[in-house]
Order: sequence, then structure tokens, then C-alpha cells
Amino acid sequence: MPPTSRLRHPGRLAATLLTGSLLVGGLLTPSPAAAAPSAAATTAVRVNQVGYLPDGPKRATVVTTATQPLTWRLRDASGKVVASGATVPRGADTPSGQSVQVADFSSYRRSGSGYVLAVDGSSSVPFDIRANLYDALRSDAMAFFHHQRSGTPIDASLVGSAYARPAGHLGVAPNKGDTSVPCQATVCDYTRDVRGGWYDAGDHGKYVVNGGLSTWLVVNSFERAKRAGKDAALGDSTLRVPERGNGVPDVLDEARWELDFLMRMQVPEGKPYAGMAFHKIHDAAWTGMPTRPEQDAQPRELHRPSTAATLNLAAAAAQCARVFRPYDAAFAERCLSVARRAWTAARANPALYAPDSDSTGGGAYGDTNVTDEFYWAAAELYTATGESGYRDAVTGSSWHTSPTAFSAYGFGWADTAALGRLTLATVPHGLPAADRDRVRASVTAAADGYLSRMAAQGYAVPVPADGYFWGSNGEVANDAIVLAVAGELTGDKRYRTGALEAMDYLLGRNALGQSYITGYGEAASRNQHHRFWAHQLDASLPHPPAGSLAGGPNSALQDPVAQEKLAGCAPAACYIDDIGSYSTNEVAVNWNAPLAWLAAYAAERPSTGRQPWTDGS
Repeated sequence: MPPTSRLRHPGRLAATLLTGSLLVGGLLTPSPAAAAPSAAATTAVRVNQVGYLPDGPKRATVVTTATQPLTWRLRDASGKVVASGATVPRGADTPSGQSVQVADFSSYRRSGSGYVLAVDGSSSVPFDIRANLYDALRSDAMAFFHHQRSGTPIDASLVGSAYARPAGHLGVAPNKGDTSVPCQATVCDYTRDVRGGWYDAGDHGKYVVNGGLSTWLVVNSFERAKRAGKDAALGDSTLRVPERGNGVPDVLDEARWELDFLMRMQVPEGKPYAGMAFHKIHDAAWTGMPTRPEQDAQPRELHRPSTAATLNLAAAAAQCARVFRPYDAAFAERCLSVARRAWTAARANPALYAPDSDSTGGGAYGDTNVTDEFYWAAAELYTATGESGYRDAVTGSSWHTSPTAFSAYGFGWADTAALGRLTLATVPHGLPAADRDRVRASVTAAADGYLSRMAAQGYAVPVPADGYFWGSNGEVANDAIVLAVAGELTGDKRYRTGALEAMDYLLGRNALGQSYITGYGEAASRNQHHRFWAHQLDASLPHPPAGSLAGGPNSALQDPVAQEKLAGCAPAACYIDDIGSYSTNEVAVNWNAPLAWLAAYAAERPSTGRQPWTDGS
């Protein structure tokens, strides 16, 4: 089922209008009011607004009522036609509510800037074809996490003066701080130092279940790149982090900032629920919009430990033990000790659930089925240690043979069995060859399902037609990760094509002609829901930095702006670039983490004649 929605405070609602469009000559063209900021689509020819890789897929979707093939022409920056062909009619596209055709110009591989695709009198926005297309996004998508750091100054030398700020939540007035945080009433009678970590989304909360998943993805992006021999681009002194030059890959430095926080959230020895993890920490009431972190005067509270949070801690810390070992053995051992304690505590408290009602001041992140988290944590502990007890927990889990580990909606903070599968499919272990082969086959089967879904839709989206829920863009990126791993396991180029076309969707080849990534594309999101990237509410504050992914279309319309401005929208068009639309336009670490993973993957230059990866087992 779709992940549980996290209702958020609407803050100050400053809506912009989502304008309509008119059909002219069979092609969709903008109405005269289309200059409003949220009316992204300015052309019927929807492309990746950044561009395409020379050796990658190059497809565009054309919104048209025409039923016969149309002629497409690719023009270079001088206006010269460099390629042409015929579109393929697709007819009605259910998620977008549009009639579409597809133009495929993948055979054109010459690099350049300022290309335009013209179809029947309408032209796309200009775009590039170049091998280094995603290099900047790889850096910017990862820099998102540094911007979101709590408990440390954000330095202008790394982020620019507009985004520099003092440390938030360290107890400097007016902050109450995260260095001595009490529990909610009846939860505990002591305080904890839980400084650091990443602010989860557009608020000032920090959540272990989202932090665990996001950290796993950030670390896994490096682990996958290292397997492929492409990790240099994520190595030391490659990213904008203050730890650069310390001999540790920068992407691991960034992950460590969150890992340290996650480990601080573990209940200490001698206390009730020792070894468990507090579920979350945030303000006692919803923080007003806008509020910079160092200006937040609210009291902070720890919320009751949960089994889900504890298993996220166990999984992320066990992965840390495996991946950090070559770079910082002492930290890796600390991670492993924490992971073992968390696993033992979760086994002793297997049904301590966070209530959905605990949503004052922060998202609830309720989850009453944690068998998938047990499977994920067991897989991480087993691959980190090789110990029989963890192996038995893996093989004894119903998820180990379940055909639904990769759900119809992909994986996410509430659906984590797929993460265990991905680890077991790619990390050497001692399970029988039949188990290994079946796990790998489940990855490719899931990827095949995503490819089939993409083939059936006019915009090549891997999520189901009814899958446009809160954070749908994060699910698109998650599904792309599965596609990329399937390609790694098999060497089949179809999977890389699918992963890259998912990026096309995020960058403008979609129902709205909207790039959902700030700073990338001519019609890019600029007003995501955020407490301190809030230019729409306060001109002295910045827009979100480049590389921030908006949550995306959400057909449930779960905020007042969406309800007012998007009534009657087709599922894939239920989005508005307005800071008040927290259900369609928020940012979150668990959406930027797969984006950063995908951007790093897309930025790699494929090896010539690359063979399927094998771990030699």
C-alpha cells in the first residue's frame, strides 16, 4: 500500500494559480494566463529540460489530439535540422488525462547545446546532449544534505552567502537546543544529547525511520559506485562538505553526520527500553512559516521509542560497519556495536509501534508492520558479520521468499524489505547459491515490472497510474534505483535506459512540463515547502538551493492550497509550485537521497563493452 501520509502544518498559505491550457491545431498550448509561476508547461513537446546523454535514450512526449503520426525535427543551436522522423501515437494517457504521441531521437548521438525538438508547429525548450550532463546535479543533489544539517554552522564558503546560517538547535538563545532534550510526558524522566543529524524535510524535525532509510541510500550510492569502479567522483574532496580533505570519501562524511545523530537516539543502558531508538525529536508544536533553525524558540521533545526506528538504526549502523571499515575501523566497530544492541532490543520489543496520532509538531511516521524492517536489519547484520544467528533471521523471514518484497509502489520508509533484497543481491555473503540467484532474480523481476509499466504510459513513469501519492517523485527515483541495480546484475542495457528515463520524468518530461528539481530546467520548481528556504513568504530568505527535489504530484490533495487550486486534476498533474502546498511541494531527505543516488549513477561514463557484474560467489 502507499506509504502513510505525513500531514504537515500549512503555515502561511500564499498560493499561486495553476493555469489551464487550450488545444490549438491539435497541440496543447498554454492559455494567456500561463505566465503564473506554477504553470510550468509552455509547450506541447515535453523533454528532459536539462538534456540527454549521447549514448542514452532520447525520447519526448507530445501532447496532441492528432491520431496520425507527426513529423519531428531536431534542430541544433543554429536552427539547422540535424535529425528527423515520425512520432508514435499513444492515444489516451490515463495518469495525465492527456492524449499523447512519443518522439524517439535516440539514434542521434552528437554532443552540443541549444537543441530544440519541433513537432507540428510546437517546439520544446532548448536542451543539451553531452556526456557530463549530470555532473553538477550529482554534486548539488548530495549538497542538499549539508544544507539540511542541524547543529553546525552552514558556511558561505561551501554554500554561498544566501544559504549560510548559524548552527541551529544547539541551545543558543532563542533555541532550547538539542543538547539536553527531555522526553514527552510519561516517556522518560531524563534528557538526551541528540544534536546533529539532518532536518528531515521542510520542518525542523528529525526522524529515525526516515533518517535510517535516507542514510542507507546515501551510503549505498557510494557502495554501488565502488563496485562499479566509479567511486572517485564521490571520494575525498569531491563534494561540498566541511570534512573534505580528511582521507574519507566525502559521501561517507555526509552520511556520518546523520549516523552520529541516529546513534545518539539510542536509549542508554540502565534505562527502560535500553538499546531501542527514540522514534523522533521535534518541536512541541508545529514551527511557524518561515523560521530559520537558529531562530526557533520552541521546546524540543523526544518521542517514545519504536521497533521501526530501532530496526532502522540497526540496519543503517550495520551497513556503516561494513562500508566504513576500510576508512575508519574504530567508527565501523562503534556502528556494529550499536547495531547489535538495537537488534537485540528490537527482538525483545517486537511490537512497539509509533501511533499515527502522534502528529503534533511533526510527522507521525506510524508503521504497524515491521516484519520488513526485521528482514532488512537482519540482512545488513548478516552481510556485516557472517554470523549464523543473523543468517537464520534472514532465511526464516517470510520476506526472504515473498514475491512482494518490491511492492507495487516501490520501497520507502514504511516498506523496507526491498532494501534487504538489494543488499543480499549485491553484497557477497554465505547464503546458498540458490538463495543468491533467487534474490537477484527478484530484483530483475521487479525491474521488469517497472519497465512494463513505463512502456504502457505516455510519459514512461515507473509508478502505477494510481501511484501519485505524497512523495511520488521519491518513488520514481526509488524505482529507478531498482532498474539500475538490475542492469548492474545482468548487463542488460534496457534497465539503464529505464533508469535514465525516470530522470527524464523528474526533469520535465511529464504531464506538466515541470522540472521538479530546483535549478535544473527552464520550468523548474522554485517554491518548495520549507521553513527557511522560503523566499515566497519572505524576500530576504532564499529559494531552495539547486538540486532539491519536490515531492511531486499527489492526487489526494492533502493541503489547502492543493485543494483550492488543483481540484479535478488528473493524478499526474496534481502538483503546484507553491510553498503552501506541503502535500505536493515539500522537500525531504528520503526523496533527495534516491535523487542523489540516481544522479551519481547517471553521471558515470559507462565502460566500453561492460559485462554483467559478479561478486565471484
